[in-house]
Amino acid sequence: MIVNNETIDEFLAQHAADVEEAVRKAAATEIMPRFRQLAAHEVDQKNGPHDLVTDADRLAEQYLTETLGALLPGSVVVGEEAVHANPASYDAIRGDAPVWIVDPVDGTRQFVHGDDGFCTLVALARHGVLLASWTYAPARDQLATAVRGKGAFLDGGRLHAGTPDPGRDLRVATSHPDYTTDEQKQALLGLWTEGVRPRACGSAGLEYLAVARGELDATAFSWEAAWDHAAGILLVEEAGGAHLTRTGEPFRITGGNDLPFTTARDAATARRVLELLSGGA
Repeated sequence: MIVNNETIDEFLAQHAADVEEAVRKAAATEIMPRFRQLAAHEVDQKNGPHDLVTDADRLAEQYLTETLGALLPGSVVVGEEAVHANPASYDAIRGDAPVWIVDPVDGTRQFVHGDDGFCTLVALARHGVLLASWTYAPARDQLATAVRGKGAFLDGGRLHAGTPDPGRDLRVATSHPDYTTDEQKQALLGLWTEGVRPRACGSAGLEYLAVARGELDATAFSWEAAWDHAAGILLVEEAGGAHLTRTGEPFRITGGNDLPFTTARDAATARRVLELLSGGA
């Protein structure tokens, strides 16, 4: 527990390991026992056949909500499943209290299909500023962390996004067409050009990790739900990367972004992708 006069920086210095333990325990107790073991009654649809939720999502989020809230008294939790049940709870991201942004299973489709490409995402923010993040892929036993101003790490090793190799096609993960408007589809079509190799994204959190590791050059996403982006954006930032919306401004977790937006290994790549999304190849 922390005392009232501790700052967020002091909290992170003292309790980052406790947050990591909570993320690992949520996965160990609620997610992994159900991996490749899901019964039909443990899987539901939210907004259609491609938007799934499982008992693992609900129970892991419940565990994290209780644990993270207790670690940082006065904080609030904005979780994907809680917001689905009560959309008004998303407004806490724009409030004064420190906010935990939680996606218990990012990549639920992959999880349901027995693919190991899913992760648990947790970010801590205040007044719209991302302060720390945890990206945990339990089936791969990989944990990536970031603290604002202190760098990004994967399993203890520092991450450097680097820059794309000159002359090689840019590798860009993009939103699936099923989740885009006609206007967004048109913008994303700008990536289908010489010198770019786009593909549909998987788990957003793992795509951000790939950018932070220098394995993927950029993303181009058309939705702004904070639980999908918050942890990964800070991870990429702290690895040396950049993010831009079509207005040329950084992505805001509080919303109101001009979509699609890009996150890339470096600022030059972000600007290049932005030009393509804006029709200025």
